[in-house]
Amino acid sequence: MDLQLNIKEIFTAFMILFAVIDIVGNIPIVIDLRKKAGHIESGKASIIAGVIMVIFLFLGQTILSLIGLGVNSFAVAGSFILFFIALEMILGITLYKEDENAAMTASVFPLAFPLIAGPGSLTTLLSLRAEYRIENIIVAVVLNVIIIFVVLKTSSRIERMIGQNGINIIRKVFGVILLAIAVKLFAYNIKALFELV
Repeated sequence: MDLQLNIKEIFTAFMILFAVIDIVGNIPIVIDLRKKAGHIESGKASIIAGVIMVIFLFLGQTILSLIGLGVNSFAVAGSFILFFIALEMILGITLYKEDENAAMTASVFPLAFPLIAGPGSLTTLLSLRAEYRIENIIVAVVLNVIIIFVVLKTSSRIERMIGQNGINIIRKVFGVILLAIAVKLFAYNIKALFELV
């Protein structure tokens, strides 16, 4: 395969993924997870999210077809997870239970998946694949992973700058936004599922 890197394609794919992943908007969730787990392995979370996205880019449609699922069913399931995370943020309740390996678990679930490499970003990857060359999408994924790592690594510093009251306000605001994203993801995909029936 001859590589044809295209700066315009890379930039467009990067911007689309950056908007969908919304790691900056997820800072309150990251801070909240860090409080629960005590520590989040930023490098591990970033790499796992990147690996999930690249694997899904190549095998997503095939995997979903093999188990008899469409992209829409996958997105509906993901919307429920986002919905419950949003409820935690808005109501200050705990639905996500900690376990003994909390730092490791939080780095993978729900941070790497489904917050970073979630239904939104995975379905976006499938859409991008129809439009852009695969190597350009991979470069866009790698660039996003680097930014994710930087944001995760500096989230404690961001927390100190904003302060506890600021964090609480931002957390509730972003909780509502995340809830709206979950509802939109659910509504769009449930509609598409009913159209397929």
